[in-house]
Amino acid sequence: MREHLVLIGNGMAGVRLVEEILERDPERYDITIIGKECYPNYNRIMLSNVLQNKMTVDEIITNPYTWYEENNITLINEDPAVGVDTANKTVTCEKGLKIPYDKLVFATGSHPFILPIPGSQKHGVVAFRTIDDTAEMMEAAGKHKKAVVIGGGLLGLEAAKGLQLQGMDVTIVHLAKWLMETQLDERAGKLLQGDLEAQGLKFLLEYATTEILGDERVSGLRFKDGTTIDTDLVVMSIGIRPAAELAREAGLEVNRGIVVNDFMETNLPEIYAIGECVEHDGKTYGLVAPLFEQGKVLADVLTGIEAKPYQGSKTFTSLKVSGCDLYSAGNIMDTEGMQSIEAFDGVNRNYKKVFIKDNRIEGIVLYGETADGNRYYNMMKKGQEIADLQSIAILQAAGVEAGSDDVVSWDDDETVCGCNGVTKGDIIRGIRDKGLTNVAEVGKVTKAGTSCGKCKPQVQTLLEHELGEGVTASTGICSCTDLNRDQVMTQIYAKHLTTSSDVFRELHFSNPEGCAKCRPAVNFYLNVAFPTEHKDERQSRYVNERMHANIQKDGTFSVIPRMRGGQTNPQQLLQIAKVAEKYSVPLVKVTGSQRIGLYGVKKQDLPAIWKELDMVSAQAYAKAFRSVKTCVGKNFCRFGTQDSMGLGIKLEERFEFIDTPHKFKVGVSACPRSCVESGVKDFGIICVENGYQIYIGGNGGTEVKEAQLLTTVETEEEVIEYCGALLQYYRETGIYAERTAPWVERLGFEAVKHILSDAAKRKDLIEALDVATAVKRKDPWHEIVGDRDIQEKLYSIDRRELVTVGD
Repeated sequence: MREHLVLIGNGMAGVRLVEEILERDPERYDITIIGKECYPNYNRIMLSNVLQNKMTVDEIITNPYTWYEENNITLINEDPAVGVDTANKTVTCEKGLKIPYDKLVFATGSHPFILPIPGSQKHGVVAFRTIDDTAEMMEAAGKHKKAVVIGGGLLGLEAAKGLQLQGMDVTIVHLAKWLMETQLDERAGKLLQGDLEAQGLKFLLEYATTEILGDERVSGLRFKDGTTIDTDLVVMSIGIRPAAELAREAGLEVNRGIVVNDFMETNLPEIYAIGECVEHDGKTYGLVAPLFEQGKVLADVLTGIEAKPYQGSKTFTSLKVSGCDLYSAGNIMDTEGMQSIEAFDGVNRNYKKVFIKDNRIEGIVLYGETADGNRYYNMMKKGQEIADLQSIAILQAAGVEAGSDDVVSWDDDETVCGCNGVTKGDIIRGIRDKGLTNVAEVGKVTKAGTSCGKCKPQVQTLLEHELGEGVTASTGICSCTDLNRDQVMTQIYAKHLTTSSDVFRELHFSNPEGCAKCRPAVNFYLNVAFPTEHKDERQSRYVNERMHANIQKDGTFSVIPRMRGGQTNPQQLLQIAKVAEKYSVPLVKVTGSQRIGLYGVKKQDLPAIWKELDMVSAQAYAKAFRSVKTCVGKNFCRFGTQDSMGLGIKLEERFEFIDTPHKFKVGVSACPRSCVESGVKDFGIICVENGYQIYIGGNGGTEVKEAQLLTTVETEEEVIEYCGALLQYYRETGIYAERTAPWVERLGFEAVKHILSDAAKRKDLIEALDVATAVKRKDPWHEIVGDRDIQEKLYSIDRRELVTVGD
C-alpha cells in the first residue's frame, strides 16, 4: 500500500518537488497538494511579463489541471491548510476538510511585507505576488492614471515598468540612496536609474512613507519630511516574510523561517519543509534556484535515494525590463578583506565589477553587457582560484581574447540555467541521449530556459556545437514534433490518417500519445480533413470542451445557454430562475455576449441543470462558432437600418456547434453606430440603408485588432453565404488556437479577400462546410442528458441519480 504524501503549498517549490519525486519513483506515493490560490501551479517569475503584456496568464501556467489528473494527484484549491495535528497526522483545511498523511511537506512560501502605516488597508494598496495581484493592478491601470511603487528592488522595478506599459504615470519611492542596493553597487544603481528615467519612470530616493492618504481608496502618500504625492494605486514591494505561522502552531521549530537540516527535515519526524518558508543554516531564500536545489535533495530523501546534503545556495539576480540588462550574484558588500576588479565604459554604459576575497570570486555586478554572468557565477560557485586569469579583461583566461570564452568550454558540472539548476552536462546528455534538436525540446526535458529565459542563448550555442547543421527551429505544432500545421495536414491527407494515434505513430511524434498541446490540435485537424470518417476523440479535448462547461477558479463550472441573437422570453427567464434557486447557484449574471450565465455550478449538477433548463449550449467554453451579438435593430431603434436581431438569429441557427481553430465571434449592428462593436469581431456586420457591410479579422481582448472591410452586400442571404465561406476557409487553413486576426495577418488580407470574393470558391467552401458538419452539429448538452454512461464517467454521478431525456 502506497504512503500518503501531503504537500501544503501549490507553488513553484512544492510542485517542483513533486515533479522530482515522480521522475524518481512515480508509484511510491498517493499525493495530495493543498493550495491557497485558485489556480494550478504557475511560474511566479513571469508575472512581470504578464503585467508588461509580454505573456498571458495561460502562458505562465506550468502545470495545468490535466497534469494533476494525469499523475493522479489530488489538488485542493482555494482551501488553505489551517491546522496540523502532528499526533494524529492530519491536516485540516479552512473549509473543514481533514486529510491524513504519512509524510508531510511544508512549502507555504512567503507573505509580502506591507508597511504598518496608517492607510495601508485602503482600496488600491496591493502587493505584487500573485495572479490576482497582477489582475488587480491591470484593472486599476484601466481606470486610473497615477501609480506609486514603494520599493526600488527587483520586483518593484518590474512592477513599475509593467504599470507604465499599461498606461499609468509611475513613480518609484525608495528608502535607500540607490536602486536595488542589496544587489547593485552605487554606480550600477545610478546607471539603472538613468536608463529607467529615460524610459519615463520617476524616482523619489531616500524617501520614507509615513501615511497612505484617502478615504476608502488611496489618493496619495505622505512622507517623513511632510511632503505628499498624489496617486490612485500603491504597490508595496519592500520584501517578503516566510509563511511559517502554521508550522509554528503545529510545534515545528521556527526562527525567521521553518528550521530545517541539510536534508530538509524539520524537528518533528516525517515532516519536511522547502522553499521560501524555510530557514537553513540561519538563511532564508527568496529566489527560485535555491528552492529547486532544496527540492532535489528532498526528493532523494523521500524516494530512498542517498541524498547529498543541501549546503546552502549562491544566488543571482537579473532584471526583466526591456532596455536594462543587469546581472548580480553573491556578496557585493565591502566587508573586511574584500577587493574588487571593475571596468566601466561610460560611452556604451557597460559596467563590470567582480568582488574578490582570498583569491576567489565572492560577488558579481554586471550592467549593460551581461554575457559573462554565467561564467563568473560558475567560477564563484566552484570556488575557482583566479590567480591565472587576467584582471585587465575582467578575469579572462590568459592567452584568450576577451569575449571568446563561451559555454562550450565550460566543464560539464557548471551551471547553465541557474533558475532550475541545469548544468552543461545535463543539456549535453539530453542532446546526445534523447535526440534533442532545439531549445524548446531541451527546455521540456531538462527545464533549462523555462523560468527567466536568460540562458536560452547558451542552450542554443550548445545545440549548435553538438549538432552543427542538425539544429532545428522550434516550428512544430508542439515539442513532440518539428512538423508545423501545414506539414501535419499534408501528411494526414497523403496517408489518409483518421485517428490521433495514427498521426502520432506515422508522423513519428516523440511522445507516442501526444501531449496536452498537440492532442486537441490533431483532433481538430482530423475533424477538418476527414469529417465523416474521423470520430471525435473526447479525451483529446481540453477539459472545458470535454465537460461542455467552463471550469471556474474554485473547480465549479459555468452554465451559459444559447439565446440566439441575445433574445429571450419570460418562460426562459422563469426556468433559469427556478434552476438557479433549486441548485443554489451562487451567481447569475448577464454576460458580455448577451447571454445569462449561471456560475458556481457543481460538476455533478451539470446534466440535471441542462435537462431542466431545456435550452441548448452556447458553447461559451469551446473553440467554435460562438454567440452572435446584436442590437435591437430597426424594429425598435430609431437609428436602425435593418433587422439586426433577425439576421443574428439566422446566423446562429445556421452555424452553431461548428468547431473552429479558435473561438469565432460575430456581431450584427443595425447602423454605423455599431453598438455591439462589430468592428472588433471575427465576423462583423454593420447594416446600412442599402445593405450590409462585412468586416473580418477583428479581435477584442488584450491585443485589440480592428476588423477590415471585406465587402458590402445587399441581402441577408449573401451575408450568411460569406460567413459560411469564411468559417470553412478559416477551418481549412487556420492553425489550431489561432484567432482570425493573426490568421488574416498571416495569410494576408488581400489573399483572403481574393478567395472569398470568388462566388465559385464560396460555393465550394460552403458545400465542404455542410459535409463536415452534417454529422457533427448536435447540441452536446442534450447528448449527455441522453447518455447515462457519459454522465457516470465524466460527472461522477451515482447511477441512481442519473438523468435521461423523458425522466
